[in-house]
Amino acid sequence: MPIEAPDSQWLWDNEPCRAACPVHTDAGAYVTAIADRRFRDAYRISREHNPFPSICGRVCAAPCETACRRGSLDSPISIRALKRFVTERFGVESSFGADLWHEAHGPVPPAEGPSVAVIGSGPGGLAAAHDLRLSGHRVTIYEAQPYLGGMYVHGVPEYRLDRHLIAQEIQAIVDLGLEIRLNCRVGTDISFQSLVDGHDAVFVCIGASYGRELDIPGFNTPGVAKAVEFLWNMNLGDVAEMGQNVVVIGGGNVAFDAARTAARAVAYHDGVTDPVTLEPGFHATTRREMATAMDAARSAIRAGAPSVTIIALESPDEMPAASDEIEEGVTEGVKLVFRRGPLRIIGNGKVEAIETVGVKSVFDEQRRFAPVFDADDVQTFPADTVIFAVGQQTDTSFIPDELGIERNRGWIKVDQFMRTGHPKVWAGGDVAFGPRNLIDAIGNGQRAAASIQATLAGNAPTTRSVKVKLIEKPEFRRVDTTYDDIARVHIPMLPGADRGGLALVETGYDEEAAVREGFRCLRCFENIMLKPELCILCGLCVDVCPHDCIEIVHAEETDVGEPGKSALVLDEELCIRCGLCVERCPPHALLMVHAEEVQR
Repeated sequence: MPIEAPDSQWLWDNEPCRAACPVHTDAGAYVTAIADRRFRDAYRISREHNPFPSICGRVCAAPCETACRRGSLDSPISIRALKRFVTERFGVESSFGADLWHEAHGPVPPAEGPSVAVIGSGPGGLAAAHDLRLSGHRVTIYEAQPYLGGMYVHGVPEYRLDRHLIAQEIQAIVDLGLEIRLNCRVGTDISFQSLVDGHDAVFVCIGASYGRELDIPGFNTPGVAKAVEFLWNMNLGDVAEMGQNVVVIGGGNVAFDAARTAARAVAYHDGVTDPVTLEPGFHATTRREMATAMDAARSAIRAGAPSVTIIALESPDEMPAASDEIEEGVTEGVKLVFRRGPLRIIGNGKVEAIETVGVKSVFDEQRRFAPVFDADDVQTFPADTVIFAVGQQTDTSFIPDELGIERNRGWIKVDQFMRTGHPKVWAGGDVAFGPRNLIDAIGNGQRAAASIQATLAGNAPTTRSVKVKLIEKPEFRRVDTTYDDIARVHIPMLPGADRGGLALVETGYDEEAAVREGFRCLRCFENIMLKPELCILCGLCVDVCPHDCIEIVHAEETDVGEPGKSALVLDEELCIRCGLCVERCPPHALLMVHAEEVQR
């Protein structure tokens, strides 16, 4: 029977994984579908709110896992790896191709609505184009490069994300009926003003594709590189000789991407320089098809791979890089040096070493970035190449100042609906907020698309909300509570010695491992509800609860209710949704309900 739900905020409060996801993917639903071996349903759910399930199943930062309640018990669910498991079976990379991908979004309306220009074909721009096209808009993507993908191609190393997979997922979006303008740099090949004049709305979503410079002696010495440009060149197969000693300065994920890529540098000296090629009406091609023939040669060269060292300002506990990035970097032989900062580059016409200074502290008492150095603690490290991963920036000089679009420390200033100061211009992703995770950029693109759609329809944009209904669940799958003894299932990886060349590091779950990991989910989307008019306060639910998360509390103990009254209190954080209390309740005052989204 339908039961009235309080509001959409109730849904986010009770499903922390879903609330943490920038695109609000129903992670709990697809994880438990996997546990029930309903794999096709799991793929459909994972695709429903996200046009990039296959990509996100491999490289998403997974904020859902950080929020996962299971993490307070032992370790969070491997939500990202489980998404990959179902996309390998039903995603664009599977034998189904893009068929099921398209099935999830339903009919595509004619492109008869107002025209929208999207500048940039990275995750945010493509997500916006996807949603706008499905809303009936005519959408044109303007991309400066000869291929689509943006930071998917430039910023994500190939050992983490196969280029053919990127091309397949992008092609599915292009097939919705987008107009693509490649090799079209706004500000050079076409003016920004002409886009504003020629379209009903413009969405700017270019990446932060330029590295920041440091004002230290020798920064411009040959052999010094900025990480984002280094990764860009490596991912396009354009690499200079780096020598035997590579030093990466920085402590974030980009630093580790650069370091792990540098350790694989020999794999790119194979003469194959074609990146993802994607044009309307054509399937993608990638270097992957040529990689097999080079494996033997790479293996032989691998023995001479360079020594790679990361030097970070932070201590191990302070490093901003994800723990798995750090762990995998160490597994692959990357050396770590903590609490040191760059002082100067040493070299005569070419980098020979980097001089560093000790760091006393990185943050002040308010946890603001304010490093304090020890001038007496100087140490030099030999280096043939130095890569700086100390921040990124973007170039918005193509936007005329007279349009009144404000900048904030170089980033385009937007409101909560991604609107700029110009009524026809929106912005999101890196260009508005600085370097972002891919899933954040996707969320920005979706939010901008919704805002553009509302505005062009003559309505005021609103924050995303949903309507939900609560459905009583008369049956429960789990009355055996031993599932909480199952440890997180390790995600299979290639051994460190085998991680040469373009080989993907994660190999993914097999079916039994995925089902076992999915079974660990606490099912936060299912909730115990009480019909107070039926409760007799017998306490049998308290007795049967395996985790002691139900108690009867007298009103005077809680300062709520009238004197002499009592309350049945449930700790949602401890509840494992086993349903034993519901089954034991004599007057059927307790029931298990499932929140179902009925409107986005």
